[in-house]
Amino acid sequence: MDLLGKALLDFYREESKGPLRSHSSLGTVEEVPVSYFFRPFPTMPAIEQEALLQCRGSVLDIGCGAGSHCLYLQESGLDCTGLDNSDEGIQVAIQRGVLNTVCADILNFQSGKFDTLLLLMNGIGIAGSLEAFPKFLKHLKALLKPGGQILMDSSDLIYMFDADDDGGVWVPAELEYYGEVRYNWEYSGSFGPEFPWLFLDLQTLSERASTAGFDVEWIKNGPHFDYLARLTPIAK
Repeated sequence: MDLLGKALLDFYREESKGPLRSHSSLGTVEEVPVSYFFRPFPTMPAIEQEALLQCRGSVLDIGCGAGSHCLYLQESGLDCTGLDNSDEGIQVAIQRGVLNTVCADILNFQSGKFDTLLLLMNGIGIAGSLEAFPKFLKHLKALLKPGGQILMDSSDLIYMFDADDDGGVWVPAELEYYGEVRYNWEYSGSFGPEFPWLFLDLQTLSERASTAGFDVEWIKNGPHFDYLARLTPIAK
């Protein structure tokens, strides 16, 4: 069930059916205001605003949701395509005025090349796991024009784990990497299937992206262990 897409469509139609909640494998339950997915540029977090200002040329907004980033980029005169695997989310984006949309999983998308690939709201997470991250980057590289860039944000989840007396952090042994989390959505009395999501600290991102053939540039920190980075393919 695409509960996030259903929540977006219900909100847009002013027919919301209760709160949207995310449940994580870290034991957290968070109520997510659906209105957040419809926010205009002035109310976006500073790293999102900076990412949009850094976009250039043709843009592929990966995981576009309700289309808020696309709408801003269109109004700024950029050619933006919104991609999401949620049919209902894409319906909302179209009805809000996004001109170019694709309903697809990014790993199955191979049409066209872009100057900017945009992955916001912890967009790195789409990769799912640290092991899958290099393959994910390889696919993204194939979608870039020469001189293209990937703009992505993420959070370092180390703050969620207990610190030892000596300053070290205790991470459960069963976790291969502490930024690998599983989520599921709850909405309108239903629970959706679990899905993996990846959060990367900047050092791990830099190491893995370098191995995959990218230069990594830190752009901006957010207020709570989050950051914005630019990835560009290393010239051969």
